[in-house]
Amino acid sequence: MDFILRPWRREDATDVAKYANNEKIARNLRDVFPHPYPPADAENFINSCLEADESLQMFRAIEAEGRAVGSIALCRSSDVYVRTAELGYWLAEDYWGRGIMTRAVQQICEEGFTQWNDLVRIYAEPFAHNAGSCRVLEKAGFILEGVLRQSVFKRNEVCDSCMYALLREEWQHTGSASQTDLK
Repeated sequence: MDFILRPWRREDATDVAKYANNEKIARNLRDVFPHPYPPADAENFINSCLEADESLQMFRAIEAEGRAVGSIALCRSSDVYVRTAELGYWLAEDYWGRGIMTRAVQQICEEGFTQWNDLVRIYAEPFAHNAGSCRVLEKAGFILEGVLRQSVFKRNEVCDSCMYALLREEWQHTGSASQTDLK
């Protein structure tokens, strides 16, 4: 399915409130992602994306069929992790299983490594039980570095998370995200 990554627009708040208001999405994200997801939270989220400093944070809407159906971001770390960025994303349930997120991850990583030429590492920490997200990262070229045992407390339950990373030299070795195998 065709999609584009693009900067957020204020008028995307209606789509965000609609698609993000999904228990299946919220249960696999940090608690900062609410459920239910009211329109005011969608507006606040988009405002924070629009106000972000692009030298430190890269927020993109995932647009398919003319609607903002998901979000993807890279956020640079600080201190001794200054050459590292964290990847985060979500996609509307109606669009799962269509290869969109794998390609979106590849595209934002390409943009991050290109725009931030001192960046050496992009990482993501999906919950270990989120097999779909783990598979997205693996298909996008990320390497599982380990399982962080009992690292997450979500919904009154302690669970594991995973540490996935993509290094600049691995990304360069594949010849860029657009040439990565999508099998």
